[in-house]
Amino acid sequence: MLFRSFFDEQLAHMSYLVGCQRTGEAIVIDPGRNVDWYIDTAKKEGLQIVAATETHIHADFVSGAKELAKRCGAKLYLSDEGDANWKYQYLDEVDYELVKEGSVFTVGNVEFKVLHTPGHTPEHISFILTDKGGGSTEPMGIFTGDFVFVGDIGRPDLLEKAAGVAGTADVGARQMFQSLKKKNSKRSQITCKYGQHTEQEVHAEKRLELFPFQPLDMKN
Repeated sequence: MLFRSFFDEQLAHMSYLVGCQRTGEAIVIDPGRNVDWYIDTAKKEGLQIVAATETHIHADFVSGAKELAKRCGAKLYLSDEGDANWKYQYLDEVDYELVKEGSVFTVGNVEFKVLHTPGHTPEHISFILTDKGGGSTEPMGIFTGDFVFVGDIGRPDLLEKAAGVAGTADVGARQMFQSLKKKNSKRSQITCKYGQHTEQEVHAEKRLELFPFQPLDMKN
């Protein structure tokens, strides 16, 4: 398996290219608008970009997923979580597959399993990575987008503070709590975490943080 990370300093944005060297296929996770560096890297490594995916609908930069679909013929794996307000609007223009909690898709011999991890946004998903082409049966990492960073978590209040959607900060915080509980339950299986917003996210030896959960009233 080939793994490459890309960091846009202007946006503090991380994106990733994962390739199966046995089949020559690759996927880009959370691509930025400038897709040339993914295409150039894939070509240099003898790979073809056949897929792209996003952890969530981005509001802080323009995604390059649609352009990868048009320029490379990449199939898009996109979230089908969240309500009607959190659906992709351009699907009739691209080859796509909608994914939800428990969905599994492969690029070559590399497997991605979907976790629904709302909190930052309602449709947010994460991808558990397993390199089956390398003979592994256990996950080696997770792409968390704006859900979890190294030593921090994503903000659940941006919809309310930035977009003025009343009441979403409280709902988002409760969803984030449940998402963290879900991730924490899988910590023994996953050794590396790849988030979206700092260059520190790609430290391959960084173990997943353990989050100390305190009793909270989560009934409402």
